[in-house]
Amino acid sequence: MLAGSEPMPPPVLAEVVADIDAGRFRQAGQRIDQALSSPALPVPVRQALEFERERMRRIGLDFALDREQALQRLRTQVPDASDAEFAVWDNAGLIERLDIDGEPRYFKRAVSNLFLLSPQAAARRAPPVRPFSQGPYERLHPHHREIVAAARASGSTSVAPRRLQITQSLTVNADAVPAGETVRAWIPFPRAIPGQQEGIRLLGSVPAQAQVAPEDILQRTAYLERTARAGEPTRFSITYELTVFARRFDIDPDKVVAADITPALAPFVQERPPHIVFTPALRRFSAEVVGDETEPYRIARKLFAAVDKIPWAGAREYSTISNISDYALHAGHADCGQQTLLLMALLRLNGIPARWQSGWTYSDEDVGYDNMHDWGWMYLAPYGWVPMDVTTGQLDSQDPELRWFYLGGLDAYRIAFNDDYSTDLQPAKRHFRSETVDSQRGEAEWRGGNLYFDQWDYDFEWKIRPTTSSGG
Repeated sequence: MLAGSEPMPPPVLAEVVADIDAGRFRQAGQRIDQALSSPALPVPVRQALEFERERMRRIGLDFALDREQALQRLRTQVPDASDAEFAVWDNAGLIERLDIDGEPRYFKRAVSNLFLLSPQAAARRAPPVRPFSQGPYERLHPHHREIVAAARASGSTSVAPRRLQITQSLTVNADAVPAGETVRAWIPFPRAIPGQQEGIRLLGSVPAQAQVAPEDILQRTAYLERTARAGEPTRFSITYELTVFARRFDIDPDKVVAADITPALAPFVQERPPHIVFTPALRRFSAEVVGDETEPYRIARKLFAAVDKIPWAGAREYSTISNISDYALHAGHADCGQQTLLLMALLRLNGIPARWQSGWTYSDEDVGYDNMHDWGWMYLAPYGWVPMDVTTGQLDSQDPELRWFYLGGLDAYRIAFNDDYSTDLQPAKRHFRSETVDSQRGEAEWRGGNLYFDQWDYDFEWKIRPTTSSGG
């Protein structure tokens, strides 16, 4: 559904969402039961309320620790951590918690996130201290200079191609589905994007004859079916090749003008509930950051820098969050998708078109490194759509071309699966999606319902292939 076309939610749905966000699960459940008892309840509202019940279950899986369990997890890395010390970090909001019906419940990644958010806590970790995983292109790297030099020499915005072979798999746990039942799976599959990723070729799938969605599906997948067998995992996989290009737009801030918001651009400056809403808090934050600046590029750079300051930390599942941009604004930390949606909301609020892109990153230097990642694009006249990766953010360089590389550039070590978020898969799912926003791990279901992330696993394997002079 396009931005601006969503009807206002009925009061009962808004009340249930607010109750769940505040941890009033018992009250939310009562409201849901009462509403669902009415045969006159419209089907879309019924489905939305049924999902809110499922959202509570998913929140319970994410916030799986009580206080004692969270404290013991902390003590595996800070053996002499005291109750009082835990309380200080807890009260400061550094150990993510949701009080559910009056009982404090802690996010299962709250302790590892604490060491990212608090230098004091990080300094208390006992040796051996394992470094936090970080991609090689999240800091200044020769690859960035390679891209800038190649773009300058060629005059092209697409340079430094890499040819890849990818195998991505999804494996449903043994006996998660009764034997003899059909398991349906969707595995992310890239779209051809001129100048960004080209030469896509499906090499094979398990089982054979994967059904690849059309190119115009913005969250594109390969669809597969397989019969479950007793005592055995049900595995699906696809293997394909593609060529990925780095992108580099040489933007002169003085040449950027306000974009003419055509019908094609109009959706990208509008609100899109539930995750892009121009709340009073968002408007206040924007006003503080932007000040009296009126030039579009400089507005974008101020907003980019402000969101870049939000510390990265591991995220709860997106389907458990009612408004992701608002969550990123207030949680004190955010991951890549949360930062991207916040920046998109701020750009749109300021009349700068912004849209989503996401997929997977990898590295031919750091063997074994790969990760899911989200970023975006914004429209700057007269340049058109240019990329932005606020999570990678500013690089440590005094050279503006390198410092602001990711405000107008992308490295060549990322595959885009999605050119939008929260859009329909093809063929459509019959049950709730596990990931209601992004599409990077895949989806699975059977006639009895959705298979959530605790019922299957995924894998992403890649290898570099020779690149021809044409990039294919």
